[in-house]
Amino acid sequence: MGASAPDLEAIAGRFDLPAAVTAVTPLGNGNVNDTYRVDTASGERFVLQRLNTQVFPQPELVMGNLQLLSDHAERRRNGLGAGSGEGRWELPRVIPNRHSGNPWVTANDQFWRLISFVDGAVTVDAIANPEQAHQVGRGLGLFHSLISDLPTDQLADTLPGFHITPGYLDAYDQTLKRVEIQLCEAGQWCTEFVEQRRQLAPVLEAAKADGRLRLRPIHGDPKVNNVMLCASTGVAVSLVDLDTVKPGLVHYDIGDCLRSACNPLGEEAEPTEAIHFDLDLCRAVLEGYLGAARDSLSDTDLDHIFDAARVISFELGLRFFSDHLAGDVYFRTQRPGHNLDRARVQFKLTESIEAQEQDIRAIVEGLR
Repeated sequence: MGASAPDLEAIAGRFDLPAAVTAVTPLGNGNVNDTYRVDTASGERFVLQRLNTQVFPQPELVMGNLQLLSDHAERRRNGLGAGSGEGRWELPRVIPNRHSGNPWVTANDQFWRLISFVDGAVTVDAIANPEQAHQVGRGLGLFHSLISDLPTDQLADTLPGFHITPGYLDAYDQTLKRVEIQLCEAGQWCTEFVEQRRQLAPVLEAAKADGRLRLRPIHGDPKVNNVMLCASTGVAVSLVDLDTVKPGLVHYDIGDCLRSACNPLGEEAEPTEAIHFDLDLCRAVLEGYLGAARDSLSDTDLDHIFDAARVISFELGLRFFSDHLAGDVYFRTQRPGHNLDRARVQFKLTESIEAQEQDIRAIVEGLR
């Protein structure tokens, strides 16, 4: 689906760059968008992305949110950095089209955007130690602190239904009825797993409906490899992949961060009994997160942190399994059965979270 190298240089050159493009190379391993690093003659680097308009059918709304977030972060950056106690913190800046001024370029019916590159920073696909976990949690906490005063009515809902777990369960049911697939033993295990946990799907949405949890701006996808760490110090310096920023429950973010950071083997691991939710990493994530964002959370918010980790792990497993049943139409795969294996990893992680409920709640209680 990607364009050829000469086309990429021409597309990048249509943005308001400080100097000529010298190279465009693939960057990262995202499941949705095509991403490239753009080098310029000035030495400054940028990130060029082709937005997947099958996933984001209204990409202009995505860019509107990103521009709003970029402007808001610029206004608050100095105050947040000084208050964090650990210096540098940034969000990617949107680079305008040098001809139209819009924060995007269209070429051959494809939608492209250019954002600033976070220099001197790296990401990890799986947490190596509690200090990394602490920084991942802190990164999400700083982000939530940064956008806590951004009115949700200014943000477009770029993915209606995203992180609405009952909706994913309904879609799974419809897919299961529609497709003709002979389930293998692993697939049968997954269907039984889902069936046993139907009551889990509405937990967070019910708390929102009765007023216990409220809508706020959220990132939407704060897995560990979206938190950038300083290459020399390991300190969190940025949160990237901002397409899913929208109004939602911060618990979607907290749960996604926990299920991602506290699985030491990572979501691309083999779905074996070794998959587990690590309590030491959980404690480190929450220490980092609450150290940065505790003032914006109520006691009721804290009461739902265990639910968040359990529901979001289940939700992602449900999404992977549904995509497997549908023929791998959403998440990119490298082999047959890839999404089935991903689903099993998340479901095994959910089991581990359930088995340690009292320990996880005790960690939260100790950090109030």
